[in-house]
Amino acid sequence: MIIVDTEIAKRIAEDRPIRVGMIGAGYSAKHIASQIISSFPGMHLVAIANRTVSNAVNVFNLAGVDNVKEVKSSNALEDVIKARGYAVTDSAEVLFQSESIDAIIETTGEVEYGAWAAFNSIKAGKHTVVLNCEMDATVGPILKTYADKQGVIYTNTDGDEPGVARNLSRHVTTMGLEVVGAGNLKGFYDVHRTPETQREFAEANNQKPHMMTSFVDGTKLSMELACLANASGFGVGKRGMHGPACDDVRTCLEHFPKDAFTPGKGIVDFLLGASPYTGAFVVGHTEQPMKQEYLKYLKMGEGPFYVFYTPFHLPQLEIPITVSRAVLCGDAAVTPFGKPYADAITVAKRNLKAGETLDGIGGFTAYTLIDNYDTCRKENLLPMGLSGDCVLTRDVAIDTPITYDDVKLPEGRIIDKLRAETNEVFPV
Repeated sequence: MIIVDTEIAKRIAEDRPIRVGMIGAGYSAKHIASQIISSFPGMHLVAIANRTVSNAVNVFNLAGVDNVKEVKSSNALEDVIKARGYAVTDSAEVLFQSESIDAIIETTGEVEYGAWAAFNSIKAGKHTVVLNCEMDATVGPILKTYADKQGVIYTNTDGDEPGVARNLSRHVTTMGLEVVGAGNLKGFYDVHRTPETQREFAEANNQKPHMMTSFVDGTKLSMELACLANASGFGVGKRGMHGPACDDVRTCLEHFPKDAFTPGKGIVDFLLGASPYTGAFVVGHTEQPMKQEYLKYLKMGEGPFYVFYTPFHLPQLEIPITVSRAVLCGDAAVTPFGKPYADAITVAKRNLKAGETLDGIGGFTAYTLIDNYDTCRKENLLPMGLSGDCVLTRDVAIDTPITYDDVKLPEGRIIDKLRAETNEVFPV
């Protein structure tokens, strides 16, 4: 991170900020815009694209910017950029076509539109930062192959749990330990929660019930850890992970099965109810006697496995760091390692009948579990990111994984095309 800090300082000294466009104008976009505009002089958020332009204007207004111009073309956007102004548009294509924009931040949280946006951003030669683990878990590996061909960075963010865990993993690795486990700290987990059970909490916190449901029914967790697994070359110890309950992250090893962590083979997992209740953890391993002696002296335990953790995750505040790493250093915070290693699959939340339409992430019909990619392919399991608007062709019992054979996919979606390409490029 020292290199990134130095390069940012150079840009500030040269009055040559990184030029960024953003797609989406929801909760995350509001905080990202505020962070860049108020606290990051080395970056200029030049434009926001959103299908409802008034929402994009509101994002700028909340960040303290009142003079915002609506543009319909990349030429008009270039004029705004030259004047160091701010623009909004209802077409993300305007951002892709701009020669001056260095990077695109995708904040939609939608699988289909997010996939379209990321794919076209990459094809336009833009570094692409996605705050969208739902889409990334589904088609991230194939998007990474396109980014490599274009010579640009495709990455999730520093501040979300996968990025926190990857940064911590790199740090532990540089100290000479092998990282054999990584994951999230989770406060509450109930796969059968629905938007109705979460409605009161969501409304009290100005959030959408479906989003709040995805946080507690395991969907967001599984998708985040699929992103982390794919970025780390890790799998899972079992379908759904171990997820032990414990009081403190520092004592979590005694709650896992004895053989959960193995040198030479990493897994992702989660801890339920462990203090400090938020952030990410990694498990490092070393058999080196001097290192073991030193770690014991500094109260890290007897070894040979050791727990490290970061007690916070602040994705919207750390987005500018992710963009800077991509643009200035050609470095990704968290990006697929190569082939997919894990998948986030669709599981029936209740007894489902043929003819029903699946309502997707955080809905009434299905929740998500994570499993190893090879297993999911061999069993023809349906990724949760594809499940929305699929029509069941036969009954599926509660808590049963849903397969491609159980559904009819909607027509014309880019997410299905990218996923089919994933399966072709990365065969089992």
